[in-house]
Order: sequence, then structure tokens, then C-alpha cells
Amino acid sequence: MADRYLRFTGTAPGRFLTRRLGLPQPAPLARWSPEHPVLEGGLRLLTAGRSALDAAPVLARTGLGPAGPDRAAAVVLDATGVRDVDGLAEVHAALHPVLRSVVPSGRVVVLGAPPDPADHHQAAAQQALEGFTRSLGKEIGRGRTVNLVRLTDATAAESTLRFLLSPKSAYVSGQVIEVGARQEPPAALDWERPLAGRTALVTGAARGIGAAVAGTLARDGARVVVLDVPQAAQDARRLAGRLGGTALPLDITAADAGARIADALPDGLDLLIHNAGITRDRRLVNMPAERFGSVLEVNLASVLRTTDALLKAGALRRGGSVVATASIAGLAGNAGQTNYAASKAGVVGLVRSLAPRALAEHGVTVNAVAPGFVETAMTAAIPLFIREAGRRMNSLAQGGLPADVAETTAWLAHPASGAVNGQVVRVCGQSLLGA
Repeated sequence: MADRYLRFTGTAPGRFLTRRLGLPQPAPLARWSPEHPVLEGGLRLLTAGRSALDAAPVLARTGLGPAGPDRAAAVVLDATGVRDVDGLAEVHAALHPVLRSVVPSGRVVVLGAPPDPADHHQAAAQQALEGFTRSLGKEIGRGRTVNLVRLTDATAAESTLRFLLSPKSAYVSGQVIEVGARQEPPAALDWERPLAGRTALVTGAARGIGAAVAGTLARDGARVVVLDVPQAAQDARRLAGRLGGTALPLDITAADAGARIADALPDGLDLLIHNAGITRDRRLVNMPAERFGSVLEVNLASVLRTTDALLKAGALRRGGSVVATASIAGLAGNAGQTNYAASKAGVVGLVRSLAPRALAEHGVTVNAVAPGFVETAMTAAIPLFIREAGRRMNSLAQGGLPADVAETTAWLAHPASGAVNGQVVRVCGQSLLGA
């Protein structure tokens, strides 16, 4: 459904009226397209503290040249060397003079170091960067985003920095992303089609966010298997045909779903994208057991069962990825959604527990995306005033698009993202609740 308020605020009368009434003034977001694959403008690299990180070579490969004195598409602040409160003053001194030069839909990325458990001064200063980043994201406005990346090796974070400094991350803001030790990507990596030669299975892919994810993975070169319930087989086949993939009509809640997927893909798969999900909203006092249990079965139990089965069968190839769909409802809760929020919080628990073991034992990363308000047929059915509240209650004051979730999924599935593991990344425009 079209966001008429966003369109209205883009007109001269709309800007005048909303400014006078103190209403939200969302800015149109610059999203990726073949015609606009990079941000328009240059990049400025700043430093606070004594950093040993050499991020410049990686940043030079993002496609952003040096910024001019009065205009920057992106600002990257290397704060990995901040070890005390005095260092935090340097963060202010570095960013304060340049924020006004960041263009609409521009990016601010702060690079931090993992907090050191043996140095509570360093840990305090680095944790302070999280509060700083989240707060700056809520005040910077004009479609600009702010994120914090904790890292020790800039090369390991290349895919993450490319993502955050591109139009693909338009609806990702206020996030803290931890990048671990570098995992070697394929030697001949094509950054334009990084998934070429890889097979991706997307559940619940016949429509909505799942279809957008399937399309984006196919754009990046993957052979996509479109899985959805048999009732959606026609839509699944139509999408698979358009993407050059295959359809797999299957109820993901079937006890043997994992085995049937493995049989359908005898050569294995590289990317397992858990997108299938349902809602059955009602307050707990009015919710029968069947309504509660069905949501847990689709959204969580099937994810656990299928992932376990495919890992045990060796169907997921080394260097692959599991990306599950959580939700900000699972992080912040939501009235009338005890079942849904429980299932999505369960996905978060799955990711945090399984990620280190899956990487060590199978060479597979496990991460999750957590969408906020995304413009889909489901959210279009929400009553008007609740829908408008959902759209505006984030730092970007608008709903996201299925493409935003798809781009984030594609980044996590990227062969060069092997150092990103166990992360739950919110695609919510920095929701003002639970973010």
C-alpha cells in the first residue's frame, strides 16, 4: 500500500504543514537500483583515539571516492582506539563539525573494538559507543543512518562495510554488528554476482518478503529453490520460472521436511533462508491452544527441525549460511502476539546458541534478520491508525520495503560475510521500541 503521508510531506504544502504542527517529516530513502548502485558523493574517514586499524584500503573498494569539504555521502569514524572517557571526547570532536555535511540518505558508520573483559576502562568506553550510535541514529534525520561495527580486522569486515555504505542498507540503522575473525572467501570472488554457483533455498518464498529475498539472491547469482506450501504451488512455480530457479511445494512443518529437501537437492545447498511464518493474533486470555501452538510450529519448531536435519545430513555445504527471520516483536514484545513474539524470540535463541557450533563443526554461519514494520499485504490489512503508528515509530519515520529485508539477507549470505556469525540484525529503520 502506498504511503500517502510520505508523498504529502514531499510537497511544499506538506513540508510547511508538518513543520508547523511538529509532525514527522520522513525523507524518501535512496535504495539500490541498477541505475544507482552506490551512494552519490564521497566518503570521509575520521579517527578518534590511537587506532592500529587500517581501514582505508577496504573503504577504497566501496566505490566511494574522497568526500569534498562541504558534502559527504558517508562518514566513517575509526574509534577502535578509544580506551577511556577522554577518547570519547575525541569522538565528539571528530563528528561534531562534519555531521551537517552528510547528504540526505547518507551514512555514518562508527568502527569500534570488542569490549576488553580485562580492561574495564576500555570496556566502558567501547560500550559507550553503542549508546552514542543509537542516539545519533535517532536524531540525525533526513533519511540518514548510523551504525556501529565492532571489529579487529578491516578486511574481515569488507562485505559488511560495503553493505552499510551502500543504498542496500537504507532501512538498517541504530544497529551494532560484531565481525569476528576473518573467514577466507572464495579466491575469485565476483562482487557483482557473489552467489554465482551457489544454491539457495528460501521458505515461504511464493510472495511478499520471501519473494523479494528469492529475487535478490537470484540477482546476485544464486540458483534459487522457491519453497512454499502446496496451496501456493502455482505462485511458487511462476516466481521460480521468472528467476530461473525451481519450485518445491512442501509444508515446512511436515516431520520429514528436512529429509525431503535433502532428497530434492542431492548435490546439497549453500544457503538456507528461513522466511516462512504466520500470525494468529489474539490476547492470551482469548487465545486457544491451537492458535498458540500453530504459530510456534510454523515459525520456530519447523526452523529447528529442518536446520537440524539438513546439518546432520551434511546437506549444507561448508562456506554456506543459514539466515532465519526473527522480528522486533520477539525483541520488544507486542500486545496480542504472545505466540508470534515467543516464536521470533526463539529464533534469536536458536541463532545465538547454534552459530558458534555450526561454524566450528560444519563451516556454516547462522544469523537472523529482524524486520520491523514492512509494507506487505499483511501490514496493509492493519487498521489505519495502528498502521500509521507502525510506520512512523522509527527513526526514519516510514515503513520498510520487502527489498530492505532481502538486501540484508543477501549481505548475510554473501561468501565474504563468513566473519559475521550469531548476529541478529534489525531491519526496522531503528524502531523506537525495542531498538
